[in-house]
Amino acid sequence: MILPHEIPKFLPDAPKPRKAKEIRERDVEAYMVKRVKALGGECRKVKWIGRTGAPDRLVMLPGHRWLEDTVHPARKMQRESPGRTIWIELKAPGVPPKAHQLREHERMRKMGQRVEVVDSFERVDEVLQ
Repeated sequence: MILPHEIPKFLPDAPKPRKAKEIRERDVEAYMVKRVKALGGECRKVKWIGRTGAPDRLVMLPGHRWLEDTVHPARKMQRESPGRTIWIELKAPGVPPKAHQLREHERMRKMGQRVEVVDSFERVDEVLQ
């Protein structure tokens, strides 16, 4: 039997218990990648050199093709909608983007880019609609 005064002083403290299934940024990221692939799209992780605050991911979703009736009933015209490109800034639930990230997002939007901040599974679904 070990007495309390015999316990070595160098033992680390026990890890603090976490809340039941805390959602993290990586969980949201994994869900987003899965959803993009299910839609037939591609998702790229982006590393920026010399640029801080830029989005983490580039999402590319395919366009759609369909046949459309024309004036002449025997002729059908093929139409195509362009694909979509979305820059995604991933955040843990409830964590807002930092000021320098918001400035970079605004610069990109002024250049005609779509930039979205995603921090939940629901937000992933909303952005990918």
